[in-house]
Amino acid sequence: MKFTKKMGTLLAGVTLAALTAGSVSAADITLKFHHFLSPKSSAHKNMIVPWAEKIEKASGGRVDIEIYPAMSLGGKPPQLPRQVRDGVVDLAWFVNGYAGGLYPRTEVFELPGVHQGDSSATNRAMLEMFDEYLSPEYKGIVPMTLHVHGGNALHMVDKEVRSPDDVKGVKLRIPSRTGAWVLESLGAAPVKTSVPELPLALSKKVVEGALIPFEIIPPLKIQEQTQYQIEGPNGMRFGTTTFQIGMNKGTWDGLPEDIKKIFRENSGMEWHKEVGTVWDNAEAGGIGVATKAGNKHIQLTPAEWAKFETAMAPVVDRWIKEVSAKGIDGQKLYDTAVATVKKYMK
Repeated sequence: MKFTKKMGTLLAGVTLAALTAGSVSAADITLKFHHFLSPKSSAHKNMIVPWAEKIEKASGGRVDIEIYPAMSLGGKPPQLPRQVRDGVVDLAWFVNGYAGGLYPRTEVFELPGVHQGDSSATNRAMLEMFDEYLSPEYKGIVPMTLHVHGGNALHMVDKEVRSPDDVKGVKLRIPSRTGAWVLESLGAAPVKTSVPELPLALSKKVVEGALIPFEIIPPLKIQEQTQYQIEGPNGMRFGTTTFQIGMNKGTWDGLPEDIKKIFRENSGMEWHKEVGTVWDNAEAGGIGVATKAGNKHIQLTPAEWAKFETAMAPVVDRWIKEVSAKGIDGQKLYDTAVATVKKYMK
C-alpha cells in the first residue's frame, strides 16, 4: 500500500495512523509535491527536482516524491498555501505573498536593503532566524526550504526607465504586498497578478511592466512581451520575494523519525546556500535570453539608483509600523535581518 495524501484530512489521518502504527511499509511513502511553474523553469529543474532526488536517495528509495508542476493538480497559484495546509497535497512550493499576509515576519527579507545581492546569504539568514523570529507564523505548514530569488528587476513593455518619475502612474505587476509598497513609493500603479498569468497581462497591456527576476524570462518568454530590463548598479534590485517549500504538518507529524531526520539533513544550511546559488546563477541566463532577442538591459548609474533608494526608503518604515501594530518588534526584526544577511556575505 502506498502512502499517498489525497483530498481531505480524514483519508490523510487514517493513512498516517496506519503508517505510524507500522502496518504500512515505510518503503511506500509517496508524497505529492505541487508547484506553479513549468518543468522547463530553473526552479523546477535546478531546485525542486534535485531536492526531491536527495531525499529519495538518502531514504534508500523508501520515500517517493511525485512532482506536479504548472498547477497540474488543479487550482491557481494563490491557492497553493491553502492546498498544502488543508492536506490536498503533501508539499508545495509557493510565493509567501500568495498566503495573503500570513507571513509578516518573513516579509522582512523582501524589504529594500535587506537582500543585498547575495541570495545564499539571505537564505541562510532566514534559516538561522526561523526558530527565534519567524516560526510563530508557520501554522499548519512545516517549511523545508525558505528562500528568495535573485531580486525584483523592472521589465517594461515599451518604456525606458531611468528615474522614479518614469514610472509614475504606470501599471506594473507586483509579486507581493511589499512589492506593491515599493511601486506605490515610486508613484506607480501596482497590479497583482501571478507569474503564469504575466505574459498575457503584458501582451494585452493589462500591465505595462513587471517586477520579476531575470531567471523567469526564458520559461515565460518575457523577452517577447518587453523591450527593457532594468536593475540597479552591481545587481541591486527593487526588493525581492520570499518563497517556501512547505510540508503539510499532518504529513510531517506522521513520518517516521528517521525519515524526518533525512528531510532535516537535506534541508539545512548547505542546501539553503545551494538554493541561493541556483537562483543567482539563473539570473545571467535569463538576461542573456533577453539581450540576445534585442532587448535593452539597463543598469542604472549610482546617481540614478540613489533616487530610487530615496523614494523606496519609506517602505521599511511602513512595514515596521504595520507589524509593530500586531505586536511584532519590527525594528528589531529588520535590524537583525540586515545584520544576519551581512554576516553570511563575509
